[in-house]
Amino acid sequence: MTDAPQAPWRDATRTPDERAAALVAAMTVDEKVSQLVGLWVGADASGGGVAPHQADMTGDLSWDEVIADGLGQLTRPFGSAPVDPVAGARSLAASQEQVVAANRFGIPALVHEECLTGFAAWQATAYPAPLSWGATFDPALVEAMAARIGASMRAAGVHQGLAPVLDVTRDYRWGRTEETIGEDPYLVGTVGTAYVRGIESAGVVATLKHFAGYSASRAGRNLAPVSIGPRELADVILPPFEMAVREGGARSVMHSYAELDGVPSAADAWLLTTLLRDTWGFDGTLVADYYGVRFLHTLHGVAADDGHAAALALSAGVDVELPSVHCYGRPLREALACGDVDEALVDRALHRVLRQKVELGLLDEGWEPLPAHVDALTLDDAESQDVALRLAREAIVLLTNPGATLPLRGGQRVAVVGPLADDPYAMLGCYSFPAHVGVHHPDHAIGLDIPTVLDGLRDAGVTTTTARGCDVTDPDRSGFAEAVAQAEAADVVVAVVGDRAGLFGRGTSGEGCDATDLHLPGVQADLVRALLDTGTPVVLVLLTGRPYALGDLATRSAAVVQAFFPGQRGGQALGEVLTGATNPSGRLPVSLPADASGQPGTYLSQPLGRRTKVSNIDPTHAFAFGHGLSYTTFDWDARLATGDAWPVDGEAVVEVDVTNTGGAAGADVVQLYLHDPVAQVTRPVVRLVGYARVDLAPGEQARVTFTVPADVTAFTGIDGRRVVEPGDVELRVSRSSAEHRATLTARLDGPLRTVDHTRRLVTEVAVLTGADAPEVVTA
Repeated sequence: MTDAPQAPWRDATRTPDERAAALVAAMTVDEKVSQLVGLWVGADASGGGVAPHQADMTGDLSWDEVIADGLGQLTRPFGSAPVDPVAGARSLAASQEQVVAANRFGIPALVHEECLTGFAAWQATAYPAPLSWGATFDPALVEAMAARIGASMRAAGVHQGLAPVLDVTRDYRWGRTEETIGEDPYLVGTVGTAYVRGIESAGVVATLKHFAGYSASRAGRNLAPVSIGPRELADVILPPFEMAVREGGARSVMHSYAELDGVPSAADAWLLTTLLRDTWGFDGTLVADYYGVRFLHTLHGVAADDGHAAALALSAGVDVELPSVHCYGRPLREALACGDVDEALVDRALHRVLRQKVELGLLDEGWEPLPAHVDALTLDDAESQDVALRLAREAIVLLTNPGATLPLRGGQRVAVVGPLADDPYAMLGCYSFPAHVGVHHPDHAIGLDIPTVLDGLRDAGVTTTTARGCDVTDPDRSGFAEAVAQAEAADVVVAVVGDRAGLFGRGTSGEGCDATDLHLPGVQADLVRALLDTGTPVVLVLLTGRPYALGDLATRSAAVVQAFFPGQRGGQALGEVLTGATNPSGRLPVSLPADASGQPGTYLSQPLGRRTKVSNIDPTHAFAFGHGLSYTTFDWDARLATGDAWPVDGEAVVEVDVTNTGGAAGADVVQLYLHDPVAQVTRPVVRLVGYARVDLAPGEQARVTFTVPADVTAFTGIDGRRVVEPGDVELRVSRSSAEHRATLTARLDGPLRTVDHTRRLVTEVAVLTGADAPEVVTA
């Protein structure tokens, strides 16, 4: 190592930009390029270091050769195999010492991991999947979860997390629906931004993905072409990313695998540079989705070879190739040598990479690779479990309960049946460590205590019997008879059915696990019908990664409860909800369709996307976005406090008095939707522009105040500019996108107003309970 302590890149009195620029100027081409790649590694269980991983995709790589000139990133040292957290942290630190010693500037690698449902490491807390985050309508709790995730990662020596997913669900058949927060861009944006704030508060770089349009693939197929118009892109797909950049301060973005109208995102200079950087002002790092740069050659066919792919991606704005050395390795060096790639593009990317390492403290004097207190490292502590439990409780949605079968009553004999009744994996999304990695290592314990639904009911004191009945996907019906017999002998049946999370066809939900229709997988629906035919009341519990069309199962069941992979404490939360210890308060972040075979569509549809007289197909959802019931009742009184005049550059204030009129404590979710009766282009009939979660004791009242900037009414007009258009609009105070309790009419007054990326993106919400001061949140 030749740099002296006074080298400018070590001088903490200089700005990160100055320190990065000095280092760029001192580096050779080989040293520069080495900072633009990752290496997929696995930590040694002995604590002795890491070794290259995934050689089938990256070729045989020599560790010493790869780190000789430096290394940009280490890919998933904890997320490649089960390893004790303390041993993993020590292995990582040992490898960082080798990286620092090998390159002449002593630059460590930045370390990244997956963290969508928690730090993707063995024995780390497995939180609810993102659809459950959306179901809580509680950004503050999601922020608290993300802060816990970030703290655990940083304590293990990890600097960057590959989350959140800000794709807006467009087709429920898409396997990665479980990874999304929902089907509404405002909900996705506000909850996703809260996640960003939480993880960044722990000093971990949040990575927004997948930028952009990935979820709008044809027929819901993973990595299929995306045929999307510029208006849908601007008004539905992009707002969550813009919000997370501008409001959340995200420091990294990952390009998607998508191709937008024939242009792959990894090669889209307008998307990655003109919009993201030049317009929105993003100044962090742009990283590749795994193998996404090489896919420009092998899948998209827009690059002739790997060197050409590197040139396209660098030019578009991709700073770092992940997960390993490929196109940005030898192919890029050869392209630079022959003049096919301008070295200035490498310098541009390198500056961003080094500036981020400076900001993370990796180039400071005295930096140590081994985190403090590493021997006490625990990734699943009591506080993290408590946050996971609170999220699971708030995310459970009571869809129906017409005869008040729920909550279950003491002394009842309950048959808990179904393939997911006693399955801990039923609680976990595909990016949780046990489902994502652990299943490939059956010789290792799952590493976590994960109560099942059966466990949750027994722990709540319920007398139970159980039978599996069938598998999630296997068509074998031989278990039906036992399940039916138990149902006939019980007072109530709790039937637990749904998905198995997996990857690339190994599950019914998850990456590469797309669906041809929205029937429940396998013969599960037939099992439920057999149980219903016994005449014993059936409580249907759904543990899924996407919404399913339930048909007669919903209308015949005594109650229906929906949970979206509620995490390691989900079984406990379900036991509490089913027995009444917890009052359900979740709201649907996605609509549940009525028809399993019709083209899926979200609630964000224009008038012709709704039921019409010119088509025999009725696309009306069985359960609308935002729907959810409670064991108590609430009354609302709403008013437009600012009157019906709403300046096109001003605010409208909506006040809603909420009273718990029932006999149990509970939480209500007040939702505010915008309806624009006449606009210069067709608009969704309604769209969410604000919401508030309100916890009230019996008889207690709260006042919710929405301060709605006119900017949130903006849309992409007929000439492609975003505008606030004068005219009459309606603010609908609602229990769901289909159940409006008050319609408040206002007139946007003034000239047509053009707005840009500096517009206000969120509605301010204040909740006043009793004599307390309002609690101000963004929602």
